[in-house]
Amino acid sequence: MFRHNLLVIYRNFKRFKSVFFINLTGLSAGLACSLLIYLWVNDELNIDKFHEKDSQLFQVMENRVQAQGILTAQSTSGSLAETLKSDIPEVEYAISSKQFVATLSEGTNDFRSKGRYAGKDIFNMYSYGLEQGDADQVLSDKNSIVISEKLAQNLFHTTQNVIGKSVGFEHEKQFTVSGVFKGTPKNSSEQFDFVVSYELYQDKYPNSVHWGNSGPDTFVLLKSGTDVSQFNKKIANLVKIKTNGEGTHRTLFVRPFSSGYLHGKYENGLPAGGRIEYVRLFSIIAVFILVIACINFMNLSTAKASGRIKEVGIKKAIGAYRETLIYQYLGESMLMTFLSLFLSVLIVLLFLPQFNEITGKVLILQYDPTLIFTLLGVVIFTGLLSGSYPALYLSGFNPISVLKGKLNVSVGEVWARKGLVVFQFTISIILIVSVVVVYKQVEFVQSENLGYDKDNIVYFAREGKMGDDSKMETFLSELRNEPGIVNASSIGHDMTGHNSGTFGIWWEGKSEDDKTEFEHVGVNYEMMQTLGIQLKEGRMFSKDFSADSSKIIFNEAAVKFMGLKDPVGKTVKLWGGDMQIIGVAKDFHFESLHENVKPLFFRLAQDDTYIIMVKIAAGKEKPVLASMEHLYKKYNPGFSLDYKFLDLEYQAQYAAEQRVASLSKYFAGLAILISCLGLFGLAAFTAERRLKEIGIRKVLGSSVLSIVYLLSGDLTKLVFAAILIALPVSYFITDYWLDSFALHIHLQIWYFFGAGFAAIVIAWLTVGMQAVKAANINPLECLKSE
Repeated sequence: MFRHNLLVIYRNFKRFKSVFFINLTGLSAGLACSLLIYLWVNDELNIDKFHEKDSQLFQVMENRVQAQGILTAQSTSGSLAETLKSDIPEVEYAISSKQFVATLSEGTNDFRSKGRYAGKDIFNMYSYGLEQGDADQVLSDKNSIVISEKLAQNLFHTTQNVIGKSVGFEHEKQFTVSGVFKGTPKNSSEQFDFVVSYELYQDKYPNSVHWGNSGPDTFVLLKSGTDVSQFNKKIANLVKIKTNGEGTHRTLFVRPFSSGYLHGKYENGLPAGGRIEYVRLFSIIAVFILVIACINFMNLSTAKASGRIKEVGIKKAIGAYRETLIYQYLGESMLMTFLSLFLSVLIVLLFLPQFNEITGKVLILQYDPTLIFTLLGVVIFTGLLSGSYPALYLSGFNPISVLKGKLNVSVGEVWARKGLVVFQFTISIILIVSVVVVYKQVEFVQSENLGYDKDNIVYFAREGKMGDDSKMETFLSELRNEPGIVNASSIGHDMTGHNSGTFGIWWEGKSEDDKTEFEHVGVNYEMMQTLGIQLKEGRMFSKDFSADSSKIIFNEAAVKFMGLKDPVGKTVKLWGGDMQIIGVAKDFHFESLHENVKPLFFRLAQDDTYIIMVKIAAGKEKPVLASMEHLYKKYNPGFSLDYKFLDLEYQAQYAAEQRVASLSKYFAGLAILISCLGLFGLAAFTAERRLKEIGIRKVLGSSVLSIVYLLSGDLTKLVFAAILIALPVSYFITDYWLDSFALHIHLQIWYFFGAGFAAIVIAWLTVGMQAVKAANINPLECLKSE
């Protein structure tokens, strides 16, 4: 019987070749898309999950009460980890940590690498694979360094017997290798190649240990069985206690370390999503695309039932049970899905490199048990879903009616088929609108005037001999004289996000309870001019004025927040010292466009600037960068010029949105393609079923145009119904997504009607090809008897 069923399935595939290839193509594309999304989603969900003690690892966060709401920050006091370890019994280990970049050297070889200041228990907490060295001792000496196997290979050309060897650090001091770890895996959110003692960070930033300040991140390993909610209550007011009541606006809590990557967004002190939203979005898209492919299978299988009614009638007449027929037709659909699975795997292997390029990942198709069982589950589910309705439908025919050539099509069946077509095109149109809106928003954030000029600006960190202010000033002076360089200066931090905040500013009328943080930007002379920041009133810092170190410049948002009228010339206090306002800068976006412009001030502080920025004339980038590198090595021998373009770093803030735009474009195209395949098949079978009607109409004088209209009219109505459903749904979806941006585009009516028009044109072309082909057929061929 099994062999017989296989033979019947083969003959039916051969008999209905177009249906077979349409179903195979649609299911293969749907499964391939779902498999690619599965690989991406699985990778996202497993970021930071590799740590052996993942369930006990937590990051300490701060909620800071501001006048405009609660700000959630991950920077904490530099003394917090030590206090938690000594005072809170539920804490097994606690470390403070901060990532940075430094130049390491061995002999004449220099390597610029990512590193991490960390407490001595980091390798007791995290599973970074310490291969050599004692986890309790590797960072007990602040002159020790733990390096990755990759870095060990670069420095010493071996990973063996490197303990005790010396490594140069920033060409200033020597560290002794005390341990070697495997390295951070690809599914780690923190990538670094070496670890040094946190005491070095405290030496460099001594103010970080004060409870009123914040800087490093704090991580804890809680003892097994700890009630996290009770632990949060215990540490909530720790900053308030340590600051003798001054830190009442700062509340501590912990979040699972591995949740930070996906659930990193907070609004008014409460979790508000993050990357997890895109994981959910693409998971839903994968399901929808697979469902669209299944709908094609169901619709085409039921449509071709008219060609199989005699087969069903004869089998039932000679004693075939309905269950036997159900198994046959489910077997047919299962075989189709397994063939589609095989083809989809080949498609994934073919397109995976391009998919990795779009997503910025290094995904590989590994046939691990989880993937195999997932694929089998998806295939079985898809096969059952795709084949259940046709199997139940075909096996339910009355044999007497069938053999008489009578096939009663129920109203419910017709509406079910139409409803599925409407559903397909509704999803496709929603995807088209979403692609247009996401693309326009990404285009907007990349072209929006931020209030400063980010184009053709390169920046790099001060290090080595550049740490000396006089050396840096000489270097900057010579830079400004280089052909092709418009200006150069130094700044406290880059212009891509919140970096340094303080509430230690006082003005007349300020409430004692107001702890709103102002963004603090230390700048050198010419920095504001280099960035092209405009003033609303007043002046910038200038060497023509000798006392500008006691002057301050606010942005418009700060002046508005403070309620100051005619602010230029007025005096405020910064950390207890008098500062005179000499200017008001026009608002500019120093954070992403997800955020509103916040209060900010500039302070002239040459020794508080850690980044050099250079404005290059347009079109002169290549020769200027070459001369800059030569000049940099002259003033800072042993260090490489590791520069970045400011506009590219700004765009990197929207990497998630850019990837959503790219992926959505392909998914929308795929959804339309699969939907049109189904529409093409239905149109073909509609034409085939009405061949005699077409022949009679042509004999009676009907034109080709009238027959095309007859055949395409019903399917066109279904697409119009899908448009009416999809447009309001897509409006609410895209409007909700745009609300995550403080500045965003306005939804235009053409986004929606354009998508609807595109859908109807594609549908017309799809159906029209079959309709025209049927309308041009010879009437004699239509009217010939079987």
